[in-house]
Amino acid sequence: MPDTRLRLRRLAGRAPAGLLATASLAAVTALALATPAVASAVPGAHPIAKPKLLAGKIVGIDPGHNGRNWTDPAFLDHQVWNGREWEDCDTTGTETDGGYTEAEFNWHVATYLAKILRKDGAKVVLTRKSNNGIGPCVNTRARILDRAHADVSIDIHADGGPSWGRGFTVLEPVADGPNDRVIKSSLRFGKYVHQAFLRYTPIGVSDYYGNNGYIFRNDLAGLNLTTMPKVLIECGNMRNSADARLLTSARVQREIAWALSVAIIRFLTGR
Repeated sequence: MPDTRLRLRRLAGRAPAGLLATASLAAVTALALATPAVASAVPGAHPIAKPKLLAGKIVGIDPGHNGRNWTDPAFLDHQVWNGREWEDCDTTGTETDGGYTEAEFNWHVATYLAKILRKDGAKVVLTRKSNNGIGPCVNTRARILDRAHADVSIDIHADGGPSWGRGFTVLEPVADGPNDRVIKSSLRFGKYVHQAFLRYTPIGVSDYYGNNGYIFRNDLAGLNLTTMPKVLIECGNMRNSADARLLTSARVQREIAWALSVAIIRFLTGR
C-alpha cells in the first residue's frame, strides 16, 4: 500500500505535498484520475477522453461544380432563382492549362476538410457525394445546407481569371432577404478565413479580383439564399501557372483544408 501511495504522489505532482501526505488512498487515486495525463498511468484506470471541440456542431461544405457537369449542358443552362434574379443552374467550372478541373480541386479540399472537422466532433454535410456526378443546382446546394441547420458553411471554389493574376478572394454575401440575419456573422467568418489563408497556405491575396482579398456579391444563390453564416472562397487562379502548380498539389490542398478548419473552429468556438 505505501508503494502505491508513493507512485500516485509522484503522478499527481502538481498537488500540494501536505495534501497527499494526509489523504486516503481513495482520495489520492481520485486526485490522480482527475488529471488526464495521470489517469492513463494508474493501473486499471480508464483514460479521460479529451472533449471534441466541435461536438454538437453542424458544418456545411459546398464543393463547387461536379466532375461530370460538362456532359449535360441543358441541365446546367436551365434557370434557377437565386433570391434576386435568374441564373444558370450551375457551370462546369474552370480548369488549369493542363486540364486539372476546378471540380476535382474543390472535391479534394472538401474531403480533406470534412475529415478534419469530423475528427473534431462535427457533423459535416456536403452538397455532393462524389466528383463523378452532375449538379446539384446552386439553389439546391443552398437548400441542402439550410435544411441541415448548419451552424456555418463554406463554399469552396477556384477561379478562372486572367493568366497574369494570382491569389485568393473571399466572397461575402450582401443582404438579400433570406440572408439578412447572417451578414454580420458572415463578415466575421470571412475575416477568419482570410487570416487563416494567409497564415497556413502559400497563396496570397488576389491581385486582380476584389479588394485586398475580399469582394461582396449579391448575385450568387449560395450566398443570397443562405440562412447560416457563409462565405465563398476562390482559393486561387487556375489560369495562372504559378497558382495552378499550388492548387494541383495535394500538400497545398491539405494546407487549404487545414486553414479552413482553423477558421471554422475559431468561428464556432472562439479558439
